[in-house]
Amino acid sequence: MTNALILGGTGWLSGRISQRLQDDGVDVTCLARGSRAAPGSAELVRGDRDDPRVYEALSAREWDHVIDISSRADHVIAAVVALGDRAARWTYVSSVSAYADDVTVGADESARLHVAAKPGDEYEYGPQKVAAEDAVRTLDGRALIVRPGLIVGSGDPSDRFGYWAAAVLRAGSADVLLPPTEGRTAQVIDVDDVAAFIATATATGAINAVGAQHPLGDVLALFRTATGHTGGTVSAEEEWLVEHGVEYWAGERSLPLWLPAEMTGFMARSNAAYLANGGFLRRLEDTVAEVVQDERVRGVERERRAGLTGSEERELLAELRRLPLR
Repeated sequence: MTNALILGGTGWLSGRISQRLQDDGVDVTCLARGSRAAPGSAELVRGDRDDPRVYEALSAREWDHVIDISSRADHVIAAVVALGDRAARWTYVSSVSAYADDVTVGADESARLHVAAKPGDEYEYGPQKVAAEDAVRTLDGRALIVRPGLIVGSGDPSDRFGYWAAAVLRAGSADVLLPPTEGRTAQVIDVDDVAAFIATATATGAINAVGAQHPLGDVLALFRTATGHTGGTVSAEEEWLVEHGVEYWAGERSLPLWLPAEMTGFMARSNAAYLANGGFLRRLEDTVAEVVQDERVRGVERERRAGLTGSEERELLAELRRLPLR
């Protein structure tokens, strides 16, 4: 492979893919709006994917590898139509959110998907990914569909995994509020492992890019170990957290990685195909250590896209302590 086109290429994951390809000696072109610089020596082609003419110059070239991470099916469909016959290989980065089954533990790539979104449907992330996958599947024998789970690592713009580093760092010797962890699992994958797989895989078809399954309590304990947290932990019951406006998974006033009890399979999927096709998983302890350092640099009290603020956590802990003993 001598060249690659990344549709995006300047974001968090796509930027890591771009840099990995460049490290392997590949000439990389990134199509993006230009709000951020292209990584390394990659060529930046400025364009808006809502513009029907955006692919005109790119369609005049032959591509060894086209990589697309869009979460809008119309963008993916238009790219396949414009560039499909110019690409020797195509990788689409989908998501485990394409699956309709979030209950079955150990489900593999044959698990049931959502019904694909249709033009005019209200936007839903999972169905949009399925519709995009359907478009990519028309590139018979040339397409890899990668379905990552929760991608983590330094610089993560979602702030989900990093929240726990920030929470224990800001606590110091004080307590940290935890969600219920019994029976819950966490399954994450390092951003650099996903980038390396996309850059080097030769497989086709759909593959879950997910990490190993870990008890959620063990994952949260890794952050305490990595930071030297000397305080304790206080676990709240699910019903109490919901009643007090604490959200699952992500977003403001949330406890990231915490999922409803019935979603037993969402972070417990099979990664057998990923490993069988050359996928690598670095030690979770190493990823946690990197994220802790990243949070120290970025600032634990900064405004975040996910998690509780320090004051919100302290208020919740104070209210929990006022509850009568059982």
